[in-house]
Amino acid sequence: MRRFRISGCVLGLLVLVHTPGAECAEPSAGAAMAAPANRFLETLSQEQRAMAAREYDDPARLDWHNIPKPTRKGLQLRDMSPEQRQFCEDLLRASLSESGFLAAQRIMALENNLREGERNLANGPLRDPERYFLTIFGTPGPKGRWGWSFEGHHLSLNFAIEDGQVISSTPSFWGANPATVNVVIEGGPPKGVRTLANEEQLAFDLVNSLNEAQKAKAVLASKAPADYRAAGKPRAPQEPAEGLAVSEMTAEQQKTLEALVRAYASHWTAELADKELAAIEKAGWDSIRFAWLGSTEPGVGHSYRVQGPTFVLELVNVQSGIEGNVANHIHSVWRDPRGDFGIVAPN
Repeated sequence: MRRFRISGCVLGLLVLVHTPGAECAEPSAGAAMAAPANRFLETLSQEQRAMAAREYDDPARLDWHNIPKPTRKGLQLRDMSPEQRQFCEDLLRASLSESGFLAAQRIMALENNLREGERNLANGPLRDPERYFLTIFGTPGPKGRWGWSFEGHHLSLNFAIEDGQVISSTPSFWGANPATVNVVIEGGPPKGVRTLANEEQLAFDLVNSLNEAQKAKAVLASKAPADYRAAGKPRAPQEPAEGLAVSEMTAEQQKTLEALVRAYASHWTAELADKELAAIEKAGWDSIRFAWLGSTEPGVGHSYRVQGPTFVLELVNVQSGIEGNVANHIHSVWRDPRGDFGIVAPN
């Protein structure tokens, strides 16, 4: 029996029972998601259902953002019963790897750091580690389309399922403030914890391994943008990929770039990650480009993009963290230029 806590509150309770000699096949990701989604729906009151259960084609399915919005779709953790929290956790665990689930917990717990840091800020954003919302779209099952989202400040997970198969896992947004914890706050992560470390460090390793000729192609600007492109938009960026092509990298640099892509994919379960990586493999790693904007050293605003025919990764770290450290506030996102939310993008 294990307990997993978010900012001092128990999101759920997971009980693992193993019978020696009894083995069974793992359900597909779509089936694994449908079971807890249906159990969650069965527990809802009429009032809760009006918030958390919507039609698949409801426009709210495409309404996403990482900012601390005053209102959001769905039922928030704070208003869930212990049973509902458990089914919410089960749904997250059916979709995320263990490391992805723990990263999501840290992101949510960082709301405690933000609340403490903004204690004297009048009319500041609402900071609450229980202010994350679950919404189910359509009827979960082996036939037809349904989807779900789990979203709050610095975390937005969106999935679409058709005939039992996950057809979209994007947009997938992960943020952190502070990215590296320097001050311990009750309910927050321990000092020294670096959320999204691999997603940032591997990119630094790559850009600083480039020679001058490679940097001339990879570095697009000396100043980082204020944020990632198409923030909160239902359609991923459609601009052509820019920067240094993978084919122009050394073998070691190519390994670093692949490790960077895998760091993002590792948030999902192995099945979902393998699906995305297989699509990249089919399109060809040589079709990917790496672009950098801003400083190539930590502590100064920086950003990068990794883009291929099937995906766009962006990370921006320009804002000061809540503790006052410059460039200690990460926004990172995986999007699909072919169509987020399972919607085929027009040519």
